[in-house]
Amino acid sequence: MSAPAGGPAPAAPGARRRPSRRLVRTVTAVVGCLAVLAAAAVAGARVLRQEPAVTLLANWTGGDARAFREAVIVPFERKHHVRVDYQGSSAESQVLSADVEAGTPPDVVVLTGPGELADYAGQQQLKPLDGLVPRDAFSESWATPVQGHVYWFPLKADLKSIVWYPAGTGERQRRQAARRPDQWCLGMGSGATSGWPGTDWIEDILLQQYGPRTYQAWAGGRLPWRSAQVRRAWTTWGRMVGAGTSPDLVRRALLTEYRDASGLVTAHPRQCTLEHQASFIRARRAWEEVDGRYEPSAHLIPGAAVRDAWEVSGDLVALLHDTPQARELIRHLASAGAQRTWNAKESGFSVHAGAQSTGPDAGWHRSLAATLLDTGAVHCFDASDAMPPPVRDAFAQSAVDFLADPGPSHLDALLQNLDTLRGAKGLVWLRSVCDHGT
Repeated sequence: MSAPAGGPAPAAPGARRRPSRRLVRTVTAVVGCLAVLAAAAVAGARVLRQEPAVTLLANWTGGDARAFREAVIVPFERKHHVRVDYQGSSAESQVLSADVEAGTPPDVVVLTGPGELADYAGQQQLKPLDGLVPRDAFSESWATPVQGHVYWFPLKADLKSIVWYPAGTGERQRRQAARRPDQWCLGMGSGATSGWPGTDWIEDILLQQYGPRTYQAWAGGRLPWRSAQVRRAWTTWGRMVGAGTSPDLVRRALLTEYRDASGLVTAHPRQCTLEHQASFIRARRAWEEVDGRYEPSAHLIPGAAVRDAWEVSGDLVALLHDTPQARELIRHLASAGAQRTWNAKESGFSVHAGAQSTGPDAGWHRSLAATLLDTGAVHCFDASDAMPPPVRDAFAQSAVDFLADPGPSHLDALLQNLDTLRGAKGLVWLRSVCDHGT
């Protein structure tokens, strides 16, 4: 059988037709051209986006992240023509640890724990900020020297030794409420960091009962957890919030997120009156609704013997990659202008000497800012945040465990475990966490 005119013979059923050599050459040429064009397009895009970039990791997400970008990042990008690749995570400690382990840490990080940062400094992961941050901008309790260098500074600060209550709640009512465990708004939940509201309580009680010297010795790993002073702080907290005596209260505290504890004050009927929480909580809707006021926690803590000693906390900035654009971002974040703008946006506080607001702030806001900057007061950084990460994490978990079972033998076991961790080798302890008075 002859082949049809003008074409090849048909293939047998099921046989695979082989392309002609001319077709192969044509397809190969086209694919090669497309590959070259794609490579050129990628290269062109890279050229077009060759503006310098800096990576930044912090804990602000959602609306807070948008506010941070608007108030702090965008002005920096416009002024310096440096792109900021921002990553926000509520589990930033875990994210940073994984990134460092993988060898891909961010250029700049914002963390709440000087103890964690000291650990990274000991691993030589942090770069000194000497010359980037003005020496007179922050006190040593905020920009704590480690091995002769400053490795971090605060972007935002909060006051912790305070108790919030609804406007119109008289002094006598507050004293009575403080003696009733059911009148404390308490939520222990916080995802991977659950338990820290309890550590705040215990730290503050120790500070108010025994003063900065004892507090600093404990926060620096020199005072045992099984000491009489530390044990008393734990048991005082347990009595105040009803640990082990009221299953319903304990269950409520363990199942409530710390962000939601304030909502109990606006419940109908009201479920609590007082909240031992840092200054940032005043921005929560519940405390805005009841026009929240505050007083020093020393007025309500049994056995408090110290006055004008305050526990504080902060969001601390550190440098991991010393690049020109990262250095520019550090200078920007440490500037009075950026600090003032961000703190106004967050309703927070800056402890930068030149960043104080002159606007018509609310009375409670002006009062808190003045306390944070009072040179006659003693400011001690959050002890658990200043401790090495393994001790900090075990402390938070122990607070949860103690709230559920405050029995003496159980407390002994918890404190013994923390003392064992305290003695572990390779931990980096901060020598100082208080600004003076120690």
